[in-house]
Amino acid sequence: MPDSRTEFAAAVTAAADARAREVLDGADALLASDPHHRAVMSAAKALVACAVNPDSAHFGSQEAVAAAERLVEHLAGMQAPNGLFDGENFASPPDTAFTVNDLCDTYALLEIDPEGLSVLADGLERIALAAAEPLRLGGVHTPNHRWELSSALAKLHEHWPDERLVARIDQWLAEGVDIDADGWYSERSPNYALWVSNPALTAIGAILYRPQLHDLVVRNLEAIAAAVLPDGTVETVHSRRQDQTGTIPLAPFLMQFRRFAIARGRGDFAAVAKSIGEIMFPADALAEILLEPELAGPLPQAEPHRAATTVFKGSGLAVARDGDFAVTVYGSSDYAAQGRIRSGLATNPTFLRLFAGEAVLDSVRLSRDFFGLGPFRAESFAAEGNAFTLRETASAAYYGPLPAEFRRGDGVYALVDEGRFSAAMDFAHRPAEEVALATEVQVVLGEREVRLTVEADPARVRQVLELAFREGGQFEGVRAVDGGFVPEGTAAYRKGGDRITVEVDAMGPFTRGYHPGEDYTHLSGTDAAQGVRLYVPLPATGRCTVVVRAE
Repeated sequence: MPDSRTEFAAAVTAAADARAREVLDGADALLASDPHHRAVMSAAKALVACAVNPDSAHFGSQEAVAAAERLVEHLAGMQAPNGLFDGENFASPPDTAFTVNDLCDTYALLEIDPEGLSVLADGLERIALAAAEPLRLGGVHTPNHRWELSSALAKLHEHWPDERLVARIDQWLAEGVDIDADGWYSERSPNYALWVSNPALTAIGAILYRPQLHDLVVRNLEAIAAAVLPDGTVETVHSRRQDQTGTIPLAPFLMQFRRFAIARGRGDFAAVAKSIGEIMFPADALAEILLEPELAGPLPQAEPHRAATTVFKGSGLAVARDGDFAVTVYGSSDYAAQGRIRSGLATNPTFLRLFAGEAVLDSVRLSRDFFGLGPFRAESFAAEGNAFTLRETASAAYYGPLPAEFRRGDGVYALVDEGRFSAAMDFAHRPAEEVALATEVQVVLGEREVRLTVEADPARVRQVLELAFREGGQFEGVRAVDGGFVPEGTAAYRKGGDRITVEVDAMGPFTRGYHPGEDYTHLSGTDAAQGVRLYVPLPATGRCTVVVRAE
């Protein structure tokens, strides 16, 4: 293998060998567990990558080949007569595309050293050809599926040429790739950029010679690099998918940054790749460097990261980073426009995070008691220098009697939704008296500090700031209340040698902590933040200023 003896290739091979050993030792258990088709194909791919790699401990291993053949045979048995695979989504073209993408990569690996692998190649080919037509004609239900499906069609065309597959790809691409000026795809999800959109667009661009698609991937990687936090994760609070309430590590992006650092001489991407390489090497990178040996080549000179604040206006997101100190400000929820919590909407009420070494303030939210509408979710975001203003107007209505022309003698009216709840009351034709709550949050970034000012109108609405710190540290200057703590003077949260202080200019009495709103409570659910919570009840004036400082 060209460049196989480089330090990078050796590290990737070692990781891949360990993964292959896990697959071999767990193959029986995997196949007995009613596995997902993607897991079966992924396991087979891991074995084949090692079996054809001269530097692998499993090179030419009959054990690995036999296990891969067994896995592929099992996969064929999972394929429905219509050529698709079932899973959580029945007869799913997009889910099938994930498996076919791995299948095509595995088929390409067999071409490196095909001796003794004809049974495996034939098995993969039968699955691929059975899937090709339903994938060509199949539909999707999320934005990223278009590119995953198109990638599978491109790879199928590469091995089993069929211009009808390319025509279908062109139909999907003609819609335009859903990426904004800031580099975020429409789902704003680092997770789906990592595992779906970026690799899919990279493959389509390479196979069909569409370099403009690679330009889009580079733009997304620039956004990802600017949104990296000191703990080695990528900011997700603005995401419209499941990762908006979790974390996504930067490390699996290694090969994407490495690819374009080398291809385009990007020193900034090289710096990201080198930082990841000091932590780990992904096992699945072996297939990539076997199929494209240049990816194991030397990186360009790394350009060191400089302290910067990046504002992503399209997402209402700002990320400021200076060494181990970082602040995230977020203010562009979909909740105000959509009026609901739904998969595919950005509804995380966290609007501020702060990192100070080991001490981490994971989430700042503003909870209130206002018609069960839930916490503050900013509908507008304005940036001016290091000052950010977040605003929201939440409202509910009281309804009067129906006008005479809309009354029914039987008292039976259509069941309709008025935005907050549903009832058989014909809300649309009733006179309504609106009650509104206007809230403004201003965040000003200073030297290792954040000044947060909250102002609510009407002031008498009960509101409380919730500051949720990452577990593992200790509070100082607080007293315990139900569910957390409140400050007594200047509060501080210490972990290791790092400390975050919280100074408040005015507080009201504590009554209760975070309330998720009726969207959650009517289902006995919650979206509460994790961690150790400090509560700051707003005073009767509806206005307070909190200074959060890293020490």
